[in-house]
Amino acid sequence: MEWKFNNKLPIYTQLIEQMRIRIVTGYYPPGSRLSSVRELAAEAGVNPNTMQRAFAELESIGLVHAQRTSGRFITEDNELIAQAKKETANRLLEKFTNEMKALGFEKEEILKLLEEYENE
Repeated sequence: MEWKFNNKLPIYTQLIEQMRIRIVTGYYPPGSRLSSVRELAAEAGVNPNTMQRAFAELESIGLVHAQRTSGRFITEDNELIAQAKKETANRLLEKFTNEMKALGFEKEEILKLLEEYENE
């Protein structure tokens, strides 16, 4: 999965979001060991301190945990992962809905467009 960044948002918040997506989609399976901060930072093309800041946030919400000498691991709490997946979906839906409303679409029109899109 490629790292993609937008210049309009802080890199660490984008790292957090991209890591969340990787966790909830199973790209990083529950219980799996993550590469080191330096390795992931090099892969993403960011400063290791920025990656460390993203890891700290992921640890604070429980999606990642550190083991003293073994590194960082993805949580094995499937309920927490499911909750994070729903929260991520809700943020995407909110953004999509707001953009569609800004284009002048009403709820019923948005739903119709989604249905038409799915049937294509």
